[in-house]
Amino acid sequence: MKDLIEYIAKSLVEHPEEVNVKQSGGNRARIELSVAKDDMGRVIGKGGKVANAIRTLLRVAAEREGKQATLDVTEPK
Repeated sequence: MKDLIEYIAKSLVEHPEEVNVKQSGGNRARIELSVAKDDMGRVIGKGGKVANAIRTLLRVAAEREGKQATLDVTEPK
């Protein structure tokens, strides 16, 4: 699931080298996505539509593995 989110994020942003994905948890995976400040808008999208679409894809991928997963898009430091 981590690889899926990383692939999607790197496809969307202008600075793929700054994409950072962390996964924690077992059956209830929590995935944190961090991108460059310039790319936050690309990952979140207008009204959060892109982020919600990514969350939907993640939910489907997790369901196929019999797990649950959530995605948090965090502010870059």
